[in-house]
Amino acid sequence: MSKEWVLQCRHLARNYREGGRGVQVLSYINLQLHHGERVAIMGSSGAGKSTLLHLLGGLDAPSAGEVWVSGEKMSALNAAARGRLRNRMLGFVYQFHHLLPEFTALENIAMPMLIGGEIPATARKRAVSILGQVGLGQRLDHKPGELSGGERQRAAVARALVTRPACVLADEPTGNLDKKNAMNIYKLMIELNEESNTAMLVVTHEQTLAERMDRVLLLEEGRLQVLS
Repeated sequence: MSKEWVLQCRHLARNYREGGRGVQVLSYINLQLHHGERVAIMGSSGAGKSTLLHLLGGLDAPSAGEVWVSGEKMSALNAAARGRLRNRMLGFVYQFHHLLPEFTALENIAMPMLIGGEIPATARKRAVSILGQVGLGQRLDHKPGELSGGERQRAAVARALVTRPACVLADEPTGNLDKKNAMNIYKLMIELNEESNTAMLVVTHEQTLAERMDRVLLLEEGRLQVLS
């Protein structure tokens, strides 16, 4: 697979067993995401959008098909190598921030770099820089419980981008925010995408955010369709 594409999947499928019968959630999906491209995935609740992101991010294994991240086939890597690839190439943002409550904003954001083997001084410097970019430069030593909902989500975006990943996978990143804070997160993600050329694959039900993407796809009955 070409490294021209930061993220690719071919014939990706996911089946589950439920009540003694098989349930097909995703049906042989093909997708390619270019460096710097912004793509939205929309669809009804339960359509399998989160499942698709988990497969693309190597957090779950497909029933069939393959995923490549920056040209590397995920299924060819052992668990440790997949973890290193995720840490280096991918960032994740979820509807709920998932910041660790016992750590400060600075510590939370530096953590992916430390896990990746970066020296603490370099991790701290980068974390301070990215927190400044997302407007949290004065909140470095605050723990998540001391931040507002919008601030926590901005910190989550900072954490996803601190390692300078090639691609961010975002699952309803504004679904838990009011309209004003949601608009701020939209703006922030677009700005960081344009500044860093980071690709973004965003699951969303928000038409306002989808309209700012390069492509919009609909996941319906286990298959992806192009909306725009």
